[in-house]
Amino acid sequence: MPEGKGKTPPLIAEKHLQTEESGFRALFTKLRKRRIIETLAAFIGGGWLLVEVVERLLVGHYKFPDDTIDLTVVSVIGALLATLVWRWFRSTEKRPGNVKVEVLLVPLIILSTTAIDLNLVLQIAGLPGNTLLIGIAALCLGIVWVILKLSQWAAAAPAISAEIVQAPAGSPIPSPAVPEKSVVVLPFADLSPQKDQDYFCDGVTEEIITDLSHVRDLLVISRNSAMTFKGTQKKTGDIAKEVKVRYVLEGSVRKAGNDLRITAQMIDAMNDSHVWAEKYTGTLDDVFDIQEKVSRSIVNALKVKLEPEESRKMSQRPIDDITAYECYLRAHQEFWRFDEKALDQSLRYLQNALDIVGDNAILFSTMGFAYWHYVNIGLKQDEYIDKAETYVKKALALDPDCSHAHAIMGMIHNSFLGNQKEAFRHYRKALAANPDEVLALLGLAVGLSIMGKKGAALPFAQRYIQLDPLSVPAKFIQGGLYFYDGQYEMALEPFRRFYQLYPDNPAPHLYYAWTLASTGHIKEAFSIVDAGAQAAPDDVMTKMSRMLEYGLSNDREKVARELTPDLRKTCQRDLEWSHAVAVFLAIADFKTEALDWLENAIDRGFINYPLLEREPFLANIRGEERFKKLMERVKYEWEHFEE
Repeated sequence: MPEGKGKTPPLIAEKHLQTEESGFRALFTKLRKRRIIETLAAFIGGGWLLVEVVERLLVGHYKFPDDTIDLTVVSVIGALLATLVWRWFRSTEKRPGNVKVEVLLVPLIILSTTAIDLNLVLQIAGLPGNTLLIGIAALCLGIVWVILKLSQWAAAAPAISAEIVQAPAGSPIPSPAVPEKSVVVLPFADLSPQKDQDYFCDGVTEEIITDLSHVRDLLVISRNSAMTFKGTQKKTGDIAKEVKVRYVLEGSVRKAGNDLRITAQMIDAMNDSHVWAEKYTGTLDDVFDIQEKVSRSIVNALKVKLEPEESRKMSQRPIDDITAYECYLRAHQEFWRFDEKALDQSLRYLQNALDIVGDNAILFSTMGFAYWHYVNIGLKQDEYIDKAETYVKKALALDPDCSHAHAIMGMIHNSFLGNQKEAFRHYRKALAANPDEVLALLGLAVGLSIMGKKGAALPFAQRYIQLDPLSVPAKFIQGGLYFYDGQYEMALEPFRRFYQLYPDNPAPHLYYAWTLASTGHIKEAFSIVDAGAQAAPDDVMTKMSRMLEYGLSNDREKVARELTPDLRKTCQRDLEWSHAVAVFLAIADFKTEALDWLENAIDRGFINYPLLEREPFLANIRGEERFKKLMERVKYEWEHFEE
């Protein structure tokens, strides 16, 4: 692979200019970004006009005292300073203890301006004013304000950590105590005569989980982790301990023709006692009412008060038609297999459901997610990205508050479109609609950690792991938070556990091998790569793992051969994969191409300045002038990134 060939997409003009900005230009860009220049222009123009009106009309025509002009000028300057301070500090990163400089300074500016204005008013009125007394009073009020706000912030900080107990060894994520009101809904057993209703039982389970997830005061383990207990013989106490909840809901479904019987019982895992049990019979058309009754019975048994909005969401029927609903459930069963044939079948079921009920937000959103998975696992390319985005937009047009659709749109922007701010905006909207939308929590946890914002990522990571503790991403996050913070030694143990739990998954092979190599354990890294190559030889992450091994073995020819056109196209879309390829090419001493890929990663939002400055395998390009200019840009964007 000759250097400079196969170059990744060039920088867009605006960002390219930023890399070459002088200190003055960087300051100018910062001022524009925070709308300081517009504010100055508005105040200069508006202030001048106001002073002219006061001078010519009030003073000149109506014979107001000349001090009225001074009063106007002081007020305008005070308002200008307060606005500038607010815009400048409001746009900066959050500070330790959540101290907000603008909240401290703006009232002090207003207080000082008011004190000066008061002296001028007294002077205009011909009253003897005590300037010293007014100044002391303003100073005292300012001190009281600062002390009050600092004490409030100091008191609020421990409240966040009050629930935290000892963190497990090798994990940056504090482990919360088991919440009093927490439940895992186990997969409902199929007691149907033909034992052919697995999809329907899983659907009942998922809908109850969805209903309960709308209740803010209740922690409900997500579908992914709950489904790992399907067919398990584990005791309820052991299950509750594994996912860190107090209550376990289990049940069964018997569906024969149109007849339906659902039984459910909730167990307190602390003492293995039955809290509540019920049996429901009816027809297939009653399934929505039965699911809602089960959910409300759980809420009542746990003495949780439902807010009106939570009750409304629990009563919603996303798919009213039972036949369309069954198609949706069958689609979901296929969907979670994550292979091409299953995804094809899932889309057929979803289309059948749409043919029955017409436009539907949840069906459109799920279709978008299916198309996202095609691309994510490397089966399809650009056409399916467009389809994923189109269907999610259709879902949001029908339901602008659909949390699932916003989460998927965030993933599309994050994984394929390279727009991290837009991704985070959709994740935030998803959490505003549903604080326990696991895909949005995952997106923010991983996205912020990749950007080198570990502190901001931690609360999302902790909540995600609470809700979905047994999922693959939950195990990845344990090491990922350290890895993207450049703490490779600390990442070793959680990635080792990740690898042992999922020996056939390419992701732990790549990240464990990469971390081993970064800490000098080269031979052990090679053995992990070789094991992964046998388990999943054609996977994208396996190919990148081989690039790592070949680079460390000084086999530049094999590194070049591994980077096929398909792998290029897949990795160029993703900020982290672009970063990974840049690192592996740097190891093989393909300096120009490594910088090309690094530039592409940065274009797509990889602005983890601390990691790039300490990444050991980038040492041979760190002295390049192009690298230094890229780091100027990255440092600025990292320091001014607004999550």
